[in-house]
Amino acid sequence: MVDLGRLSISAELRSASRPVRGAQPMWRRVDWILVFAALALAIIGSLLVWSATKERQLALHADPQTYFKKHILNLVIGAVLGTIVAVIDYRKLRAYAPLVYVGSIIGLIAVLGIGTTINGAHSWIVLPAGFQIEPSEFAKIGLIAIMAMLLTERRSRERRRESLDVPIVLLLAAIPMGLIMLQPDIGMTMVFVFIILGVLSVAGVSWKWIVTLIMLGVVLIYAAVALHVLKNYQVARFKAFTNPSGNSSAAYNVQQARIAIATGGITGQGLFHGKQTQGRFVPEQQTDFVFSVAGEELGLLGAGGIIVLFAIMLWRALRIAGRSPDPFGKVAAAGIVSWFAFQIFINIGMTLGIMPVTGLPLPFVSYGGSSMFADCMAIGLLQNIHMRTKVAPHG
Repeated sequence: MVDLGRLSISAELRSASRPVRGAQPMWRRVDWILVFAALALAIIGSLLVWSATKERQLALHADPQTYFKKHILNLVIGAVLGTIVAVIDYRKLRAYAPLVYVGSIIGLIAVLGIGTTINGAHSWIVLPAGFQIEPSEFAKIGLIAIMAMLLTERRSRERRRESLDVPIVLLLAAIPMGLIMLQPDIGMTMVFVFIILGVLSVAGVSWKWIVTLIMLGVVLIYAAVALHVLKNYQVARFKAFTNPSGNSSAAYNVQQARIAIATGGITGQGLFHGKQTQGRFVPEQQTDFVFSVAGEELGLLGAGGIIVLFAIMLWRALRIAGRSPDPFGKVAAAGIVSWFAFQIFINIGMTLGIMPVTGLPLPFVSYGGSSMFADCMAIGLLQNIHMRTKVAPHG
C-alpha cells in the first residue's frame, strides 16, 4: 500500500530543494511591503523616542538628540544583522539551530551572573560605550529555531512521533523560560508561552497538547501568585490592572498614559508639543509607554496609522508562513508572527489600560538595542523564507 503521508513529505522536500524564482536578482525577491512597514515603524519610533526624551536630556544639560541618534544607530545595526540572516539560505541555517539555541542559553546564564538590574529585572549585560544587551530578546529566536527544527524533522523510515517530540520540545522551551523567570521577567516569559502555542498549532500538534499547556499555564500563574514567587512590583502591576484608579506607581503610569492619549484627540497636539510627554509625567515613555507619545502628539490618526503598519507587517508575515516551501519555514514564520502579535497587543493594551503592565517593548518603535536587533533578525528570517518560496507569476 502506498504511504500518502510519506509521499507528501518527499514532495515537500523535493520542492524545497529546487531553485527558487529562477535567476531573479535578490532585490527583486524581497518582500518590500514588509520592509516598508518595519522601516516606517522604526522611523516613527525614532521620532517618538526623541520627543519622549528631549526635555529630560535638556534638564540634564545633555544632547537632546542622544536617544534619537542611538535609536537610528540601533536600526542600522539591526538592518545589517537582518540582512545577514536573510542572505544565508534558511535551509542551511536550520542545521545551526542547536548552536543558536545553546548560544541563547549561555547568554541567559551569563546575565544571571554578570548582569545588571534595571527596573527590578536582572536582564541586562552592560557593555562599553554605554550599550546594554538583553539576552532574552535573542533567546526568542533561539527557541523558534530549535522548535521548528525538531517539530518538522522527518525520519526516513518512520513518521514523527508526537508523543516523544512534543515533550522534548517543551523541555527545551522550559530551560530558557526558567532562566528568564529567575531574572525575573514575567512579561518575556509570557511571550515565550505564546511562541510555543503558535508553533505547536502550526506544526500540527494535537489540540490536546494545546489545551493541556493552557491549563498548565493558568495553574502556574495562580501558584506563582499564591506562593509569592513574583516580586512585589510585579504583583503591583497586576493589581493596577484590576484597580487602575489605585495609588501604586504602576497605576500612576497607566493613569498618566491614558490621560496623554485622551488629550491627543483626532490629530494630536503635534510632535514635541504634548503636555504630558514634554512634562515627563509618564515614566519609561521611550520604552514601555512609547505608544502614549503617539496617542498624545500624533492623535488618533497617527496612533491608528501605527496600528495599520503593524497589521500590514503581520499580514505579510502570515502570507510568508502560508506560502513557505517547507514545514521548517512555515513553523518558524508562525513563531515570529506569534511573537510580534502578542507583544504588539500587550504593549498597546497596557498603555490603554486594558492589559496589565508587563514591561514589554513595542516592536521597532520602543527604544532598545537588543529588541531592535532581535526584531530585525526576525524580519530577516521572514525575508529569507520569502525569497526562497516558489510562487506563481504575480503571486
